[in-house]
Amino acid sequence: MDTVEDKVREVLVGVLSNGMTPDEVGRDVDLVEEYGLDSLQMISFLLGIEDTFDLELDYENLELDDLRSVAQFASYVRQLAPAA
Repeated sequence: MDTVEDKVREVLVGVLSNGMTPDEVGRDVDLVEEYGLDSLQMISFLLGIEDTFDLELDYENLELDDLRSVAQFASYVRQLAPAA
């Protein structure tokens, strides 16, 4: 079980607040295309990730491809916070 992915799912579900549970979020589903995150939700999601993992995201180098799935984004987070 991947706790980084689990925490990313929890933050995403909190931002979406549409009744989904973290278990319903697919690890390879496109976060933008499938869940329709708008710009405000994306900012809330990214701020929630920073709070959850107690880190500062590198917005200069963050690419849209890093946000394509829970698995990809969890990998990005692991690079910034290896102890996560």
